[in-house]
Amino acid sequence: MVASEMVRRTFLGAAGAAAVAATGKALAADAEGKAIKIVAVSCSPRKGKTTVEALKICLDAAKAVSPRIEVEMIELAGQSIDGAIAAGVAPAPGAKDDFPAVAEKLSDPRVGGIIVGSPVYFGMMSALCKAFIDRCMAFRKGFALHDRVLGVVAVGGARNGGQELTIQGIQSCLMCQEIIVVGDGRPTAHRGATLWNQGDSIAADEFGIGTAKNLGRRVAEVALRLAGGA
Repeated sequence: MVASEMVRRTFLGAAGAAAVAATGKALAADAEGKAIKIVAVSCSPRKGKTTVEALKICLDAAKAVSPRIEVEMIELAGQSIDGAIAAGVAPAPGAKDDFPAVAEKLSDPRVGGIIVGSPVYFGMMSALCKAFIDRCMAFRKGFALHDRVLGVVAVGGARNGGQELTIQGIQSCLMCQEIIVVGDGRPTAHRGATLWNQGDSIAADEFGIGTAKNLGRRVAEVALRLAGGA
């Protein structure tokens, strides 16, 4: 009995060491691959507020998946994004247009995933978010967002304040881009990250924060797989 137990422990110890070594080799190989960018786009007109905080949680979770993951935040607050231009309406003479700079970042070949965040206004995405999506019409000419991974975050003023409707609306629009839509990953595993803004803060929403972490991780995992990563 004693001898067999010693053999068993020796075997398990060797197996454990081998697993650790294999994991280390996998991580090293993963780190040697090309960088993959996950870009978050905040479509809240309020700079640095709860939508941005939710997206930061997503990006932190994405970055933790692999050394290959790089992250970037784009805030549309304060930027001039005229949705009418997508319909062929000429901008006013001298009008500022910030969308081309945003488009340049999103069409970077290194971008493997995009996380769009919007506050919930009357059960739907913000006007700024819709203008941004309308301007994404420019990408359809060459389907520049083809096979990017999309995750969506919605922040509402109530636990059930229209977050899922907002997420579905954004997903439906961007599916026209040949983009790959994912929800938040396990264990929550629903349509996306749904957060509750309580007193201009999401800090008390443990469930919502969990969905944001799961979404960021899921977007990064799928982007890595598509890029040939572990």
